[in-house]
Formats: sequence, C-alpha cells, structure tokens
Amino acid sequence: MAVVIRMKRMGRTHRPFYRICATDRRTPRDGRVIEELGTYDPSVSDTNARCTLKSARVDYWLSVGAQPSDKVRVLIKKFGTEGTHIKEMEEARSRLSLPRIVPEAGEPVVASAPEEEAPAAEADATPEASSEETSSEKSADTDTKDANSAEPATAPTDEPVSAEASPAPTAPETEAKTDESKE
Repeated sequence: MAVVIRMKRMGRTHRPFYRICATDRRTPRDGRVIEELGTYDPSVSDTNARCTLKSARVDYWLSVGAQPSDKVRVLIKKFGTEGTHIKEMEEARSRLSLPRIVPEAGEPVVASAPEEEAPAAEADATPEASSEETSSEKSADTDTKDANSAEPATAPTDEPVSAEASPAPTAPETEAKTDESKE
C-alpha cells in the first residue's frame, strides 16, 4: 500500500479548513484516512499560527516511506521537527492564546449641530422683545392673545395649499412691528 501525507478539506463553503492526514494513495481527497497528523487553517490572520503538526508521527510516516504532497512538504519544512519557523510559530500561538484587550467604548457622541442653531436663533429674537416690552405689557399681550384664540377656527378644506401663498403674519410679529412704528 502506497501511503501519502496530504490535506483533507473540511469546513464549509468559502471557509476552508484542512486536516493533514496519512492516507492510501488510491482513496479520494476527502475519503478514509489512516491517521490524522495535524491541521492547517488558512483563515488565521497570523501566518505562523496556521499550522499544527504532530512532529513525532510525521517523522514516523516519512521514515516508513510516505510521500508528502507539495503543500504538505512546505509545511513540514517550516513547522516539522527541524523546521525553519518553529520559534515564530510558538510566538504566534502564544499571542493568539492571550486574551484580547478591548478598550471601553466610553460615552457616545451625538451630533446635535442642527439643534444648536435653532436655540441661537430664538435667543436673538427674545432679547429684542424683552428689551422693548415691560412685564406689564407682556401680561397685557397674553390677555389679547387669549382673546384672539377664542375666535372660531375654520374647518380644514380638501384643497391643497399652494406654495405661492405666504402665511399671514402671526400676532406677535404684527405687535412688534406696531411697537417699532410708534417709536
């Protein structure tokens, strides 16, 4: 029986994961295996932490004549018993095993630029009104506004409001204009 060391594809669609296995040459790629010798996960971000091998078992199968595939030959050269990247692999695995430190999110920042402009516009209008009117005039104005609001309201119509029609000035605007004309 001719034994080969090759990768057996596992995982799901677009998320591959491979097992490095000793298998008979005649079996299909994902078929029955003799022994599993390690894993290879290409989705791991650190390239040196992608492969795990049972070095003693890989050495055994190589000693009895098993032939590795091209990809597995590269992995054995890098991560096998006398591999060139063993230190890097151990460092990468130790980094991956550490808990990730995630800073706290803090207070959420809410963009409220439109809200800041509106109070500023109101603040400009209120000092003029307060400087021109005294408190007794304000109370008299509120009495007249209450009397004006007692008028019967018109029933809403089904006609659409045209864009050309400008709204009638409100009561405070007309009073402010009359106060300016008196001075």
